[in-house]
Amino acid sequence: MEKEIQQDEKNNWVAPLPFKSPRPLLPSNREQALSRLSSLWRTLSRNAEMKQQFSSLVTSLSYYISFVQRFSSFMGKLLENKHTEIAPPIDDAQEHWYLPFFGVYHPQKPGHIRVVFDSSAQQHGLSLNSVLLIGPDLNNTLLGVLLRFRKDLIAVTADIQQMFYGFLVSHYLRFLWHKDNDLSKEIQEYRMRVHIFGNSPSPAVATYGLRRAAQRGEARYGADTKQFVLRHFYVDDGLVSMPTDSAAIDLLKRTCASLAESNLKLHKIASNSVAVMRAFEPEELASGIRDLGLDNETLPVQRSLGLCWDINTDMFTFKVAVTDKPYTRRGMLSIVNSVFDPLGLATPVTIRGRLLLRELSSGVQDWDTPLPVEKVSTWEMWKSSFEELSSLHVPRCYVPMSLSKPIYTELCLFSDASNWAIGAVAYLRAVTKEGCCEVGFVMGKAKLSPQPEPTIPRLELCGAIPAVELAELILDELDHKPDAVKFYCDSKVVLGYIFNDSKRFFVYVHNRVHRIRQTTSREQWHYVPSEQNPADLATRSVAASQLMDTMWFKGPDFLYRPPKPETHEHFELLEPETDVDVRPQVTVLATHIEAKPLTSERFKRFSTWNSLLRAVCFLIHQCNRPHTPEELAAARRLIIETVQRDLFPGERAALQAKREIPNSSPLLTLDPYISDGLLRVGGHLRHSSLESEVKHPIILSKNSHVSKLLVEHHHIQVKHQGRQFREGAIRAAGLWIVAGKRLVSSILHHCVTCRKLRGKLGVQKMADLPPERLDTSPPFSYVGLDVFGPWTVVT
Repeated sequence: MEKEIQQDEKNNWVAPLPFKSPRPLLPSNREQALSRLSSLWRTLSRNAEMKQQFSSLVTSLSYYISFVQRFSSFMGKLLENKHTEIAPPIDDAQEHWYLPFFGVYHPQKPGHIRVVFDSSAQQHGLSLNSVLLIGPDLNNTLLGVLLRFRKDLIAVTADIQQMFYGFLVSHYLRFLWHKDNDLSKEIQEYRMRVHIFGNSPSPAVATYGLRRAAQRGEARYGADTKQFVLRHFYVDDGLVSMPTDSAAIDLLKRTCASLAESNLKLHKIASNSVAVMRAFEPEELASGIRDLGLDNETLPVQRSLGLCWDINTDMFTFKVAVTDKPYTRRGMLSIVNSVFDPLGLATPVTIRGRLLLRELSSGVQDWDTPLPVEKVSTWEMWKSSFEELSSLHVPRCYVPMSLSKPIYTELCLFSDASNWAIGAVAYLRAVTKEGCCEVGFVMGKAKLSPQPEPTIPRLELCGAIPAVELAELILDELDHKPDAVKFYCDSKVVLGYIFNDSKRFFVYVHNRVHRIRQTTSREQWHYVPSEQNPADLATRSVAASQLMDTMWFKGPDFLYRPPKPETHEHFELLEPETDVDVRPQVTVLATHIEAKPLTSERFKRFSTWNSLLRAVCFLIHQCNRPHTPEELAAARRLIIETVQRDLFPGERAALQAKREIPNSSPLLTLDPYISDGLLRVGGHLRHSSLESEVKHPIILSKNSHVSKLLVEHHHIQVKHQGRQFREGAIRAAGLWIVAGKRLVSSILHHCVTCRKLRGKLGVQKMADLPPERLDTSPPFSYVGLDVFGPWTVVT
């Protein structure tokens, strides 16, 4: 919007529709639009009252004419004001989207129907709103506008005339209507030239455009006119209070002139000061005031952002019309929520209705099932009290003076809780030069206690949270910073929780105490007896007829006494040994382990290279998951860098300082240099096509335990083959061990497997000759001769 909104030659603001990007093309829905137009006529013909009101939206005739003429008058007004035009033809390749429209009836505005275009109507799953960005919420909060509206004595309300129609748009808002506004002629395509009710981005576009218009007039009409629009408007309704009549008239006239330069009109002006309203033309005043005239003794009650404001007495009041609703869950909820009370003026009355709704509908699942008959009298009693809210009148202004006049102001907040509800209420205390104290009701808040019911101390602590939230809201929105903010609570248990700095709480209490301490200090919290705590009224039932006689609106008596020097109270925990929310004291012993830098001495506890590598890798893995091959490389680099730092500190320091290494260094002949934090061999192979690790191997010392582990590792990798294989594997791994041949020989010598495989063959020792070979014996001493002939065997 910032980039594309602009003013045309007539100073109208032109704001294109904020489409999503990318977005699908909208299909043609002409048949749907025709069907909806026919359906509208059928609906209006069935509802004579709606038909009359719908068609009288745009007519200024004071007498009744036919429905057809009135509806035709509405379209004629759109054409006359150039809010719509005959749509130019478009190619078949372009989007053909048409907006149906309907009427919205507002029960608080009899005789008024607002025509709304149905931008959410879908065709094949798409609608205009589905392809539009809603835009940011640029509105002030409704509560903020109301809080600022009550600051000063002279109050004024105003309205931007047809705010959405004040901002132009070129395309996409086509609809179907009769040619020449003659209902006897054929249907023709029209196109809205302004933003419409029903488009999701219209509120954001109109609010942004209104603010741009105010900024445009700031240089000429003053910064306060821009501040009025930026800070005191809620959508198209402006509410502001000023200290004097002249200040209010001046601000309104300059704002009207500023907005008029953008063709925006400020009208429907109403004020509690007749002098302010006399400064404007009758057509610029609110309709009820314009019709009766300012000379009338009683001017009509105005509705300001949903609140009823009696400008004759400058009081807020309620308009309660309890219609007959079925005695069901749905009917009760409808009555309880029928009064709009953003400031919580009637909280002690409405909280009873919500409590009854919970009690009577507990266990009832269906919304339209009749509730227990035996409790009808209880409900009827509260309903009759609820109707008496119409007699309630609350001053609009906080105190009977402008907030700029007191020498000292104080925001006082009270909190309380019961088994049924928790509540908080805020007052503004003003001290004059003469020492007089004025106290004004700011706002109240209450909600039902959670179920199942917590303990009373927990409920009281929960009640302190709304008090803190009210203080934050009021301080952010009021545009007046009080000299002090004080909180009052009638529970010393809760005050002990807030003041505690020695005990620890369980989660429930801890979280709420932490929330309180986030924005308040302990010195701001004070004790108040229950009988002087007005928040107690928000936690129990009070009849509407009795509410004005309580301290709900005027506050406790001690606020009217002259302020005394501040005394800081201190509250201790009550019976912490038996309090279930206080954690028992536990003695904890801590062991302090001094962190030491990594040195190669730690590597000596490992017996194999793989175990060392995996141990370091595991440490890295804990800090950098998941386990990857890069972790192994990082572990290898860390181990070798640690070894080099321990064994070659002088050489590393010299090379890092770009100096020559000492002549006594064993690395002198290797032309060493540092790359990526590691010492490497320089040499003359820079232009070789060999791998970088082979051309410039990493330097290690034979005296390192890591070197021993590396040699053993590669010795195992080559399957215990000879010296040449092992040295080749070490070089291929990018390692250069200074005087490494001795280390290799030592490991070969101590390798049990190699000694088994490469041991010399044993020489057989000759045994002693037998005695028969050594001693001389006579013939036939050991040899016999068979002298018998052969035996013949007959088979």
